[in-house]
Amino acid sequence: MSKNNSSRNSSHRVSPTILRKLVIETIKTVYDPEIPVNVYDLGLIYGVDVDEDLKVIITMTLTTPNCPAAGTLPGQVEGCVADLTDVTEATVELTFDPPFTPDMMSDEAKLELGFL
Repeated sequence: MSKNNSSRNSSHRVSPTILRKLVIETIKTVYDPEIPVNVYDLGLIYGVDVDEDLKVIITMTLTTPNCPAAGTLPGQVEGCVADLTDVTEATVELTFDPPFTPDMMSDEAKLELGFL
């Protein structure tokens, strides 16, 4: 998802490092519809890369390749990140390598779901 931010091309208001932190906090507002845990703590986000032009690439997976949320969850993540003020472009790349396992969840998510 792209935005026309031509006025921001010459001087950015935020560094890629700071923006990456904001992106992660924003991703944490997206919840899997079947599991009461956000997609970041669930371990579905494999990577968040922010370049010098403030373009964001999120690498994510789903709990299973045939996950019922496959049609909506990546778009929700991409949309909420694209809506951040300083993001010039947001893209979600879906992967199933490595496959999701419960070991990828944060300790908070494991506790919430009874794995600890």
